[in-house]
This record gives sequence, structure tokens and C-alpha cells, in this order.
Amino acid sequence: MAINMNIQDLENYPGTTKNVSIDLSSIIPVGNEGDEVFVLSAQTSAYSDNVDRTSISDLYITDINTGWCKSSGLVGDSGKFTLDGAHYSLKIKMDTTVSGTDGSGYYSIDLTPNDDGTPVNGEAIADEFEIKIRAIAYNLGSADAGFYKAYKNASVEYSGGKFWVVSGSLSKTYTGNSRSSVDIIAADVNDCSSILGFDLPTTSASVDTVSVKEALLSYDYTTNTDTLLVNTGTGATGGMAFMITDGNNTDYFTSLSGTIDSSIKVATIGANSFTGIGNSYVAGEAKIQRLREQDIDSRPYQWYNSVDKLVRYGVKVISNQIDYSS
Repeated sequence: MAINMNIQDLENYPGTTKNVSIDLSSIIPVGNEGDEVFVLSAQTSAYSDNVDRTSISDLYITDINTGWCKSSGLVGDSGKFTLDGAHYSLKIKMDTTVSGTDGSGYYSIDLTPNDDGTPVNGEAIADEFEIKIRAIAYNLGSADAGFYKAYKNASVEYSGGKFWVVSGSLSKTYTGNSRSSVDIIAADVNDCSSILGFDLPTTSASVDTVSVKEALLSYDYTTNTDTLLVNTGTGATGGMAFMITDGNNTDYFTSLSGTIDSSIKVATIGANSFTGIGNSYVAGEAKIQRLREQDIDSRPYQWYNSVDKLVRYGVKVISNQIDYSS
């Protein structure tokens, strides 16, 4: 059963009502070996241009991965941030745009400092940030025209002390050429990335590309010995962080110069004035794991993690295309 919703643009055309319908459909997509899939669909009979009577294509939601970038959450003062005349710009890239403001694929965004110079609360910054990102949709380079919806339907929220910037597109993947993703970097001038915490961001793409590399200990290891022999596969080189465990004992250590994939150099009392690995381990009974940067959510956070959120996404995408002028 379809659900019909009345949509209005209360700021520009109050009183003009358009209808958006949400339904659960069963379709057989091309290339799906004749196998049916259930999809959430959104449609409207309204036009994107009332003069030319341009129809709006139905939206079928078959994928639910949407890329995001979140700030570190380690800056700000009680949820407020000091933007001023020298610190108000950022650069953003949605999905795989290639044009951008300067041909790098990144588009510049200028936020607005408070006129009186006082700090701006995170919610207000998020609101303006979202508006500015969506405005980019109307100024995309010709090579980026296909990414209109990624910018037009983008969302920005300030939650838990962090800014979440979410792409307006859905995809099967967080990485690759057809990915949904968001990347935010420092502006060339008047940069405010460090003020908002985007100098140390976490992205869905970076979390998705982190893979755990581990291997078994190939020879017995005695504590305070300078070489740890392991099976290949960790990609070990000097200066990396590792963990070794046999289920009872665990040590964390840093590999030293001279390390290769199967032979890891470890600090000893005689050579380094401290013991890198404090326990002894038996070959085949202990594993070594290479430690990498992790997101505290441990996996790419699923932004649309409920039917309610997916329905809202469908309504947003369709309603953002409607001409409410008549």
C-alpha cells in the first residue's frame, strides 16, 4: 500500500501543496538474472519545471550505503566554534567529482562568522554548511553534472560534538569508482578545517579500506630477543605498531629498522634499554596483528539504518526536485 504525503515549501511558496508517494515494489532489474528484488520507491506527479512540464523520475532505493565524513569531535568550546574573518573556508568532494572549484574535484565552501565575533554554535554551523553544500549542485563543473543529487540531497548534522557530512547519494560501496563518499580538506586560504575538527576527520571510505592483517608466529619467541619470526602477510616494515597474543598473554610493540614481512626486529634491553616484548610465545600458538587507525564505531557507520530513515531519504530526494511556484 502506497503512503501519500503532502509537501510544501513554506519559505518561498506557502500554501502550495505537492504530493509525494512512497511504496514497496517488486521489480526485476536488468542484469539481475531475471531474479526479482524488493525496493522502496518514491514518486510524484509534480513537475521539476512547471512551465516546461518536466516530469520527475521515480526513485528506486536498492542500495543503502551512503558515504560520510565526520569531524574529530576534539575541538570547540561547549559546542561552539570561533569562525572569524581569517578562518571560514573548507573544501569538499562528494563521491567521485573531478572538476571542483580548481579542477581538483573539490569545491570551496565559505561559512559565515558571527558579525559580533562571538563563537557560533555547532547546530547553526551545520545548518549553513548543509545549505552551502546543496547550493554547489547548481554550480557543478560539466564533468560533474552526474553528481547533482549527491550535493543537492546532502545532509549535515552536529551530533555528539561532531559534524557529520553525508552524501546525498546511495551506493553498493563506500570505495571505488561508483562509491558514495565525502572528503573534506583544508581550504587554500582562510581555512577553518582545524577549528571545526576536519583536520583529523574520519570518513566512511577510510574505515572501509582498513583491513586487519595478521599471521601466526612461525618460530618460538623468547622475551628480550631482537627478532620475531612470523608467517608472511602482515606487510611489516620498521616503525609499525603490532600486537602479539596467545590468548593468555598479550604484548604491544613497535617494529624497528631492518624489519621485513617475515622477520620483525624488536627492542631489547641491551640494544634499546627496554624490552619490546615482555612475554615468550610458542610457534603456531601465537598470532601477530598489525595495528591500524580505527574508527570508534569499528565499521562504516550505516547512516540510513532504519526503514524510517530510508523513507525520509526518498521523500527528500523527490521533494528537492519539485517546482513549487504553482
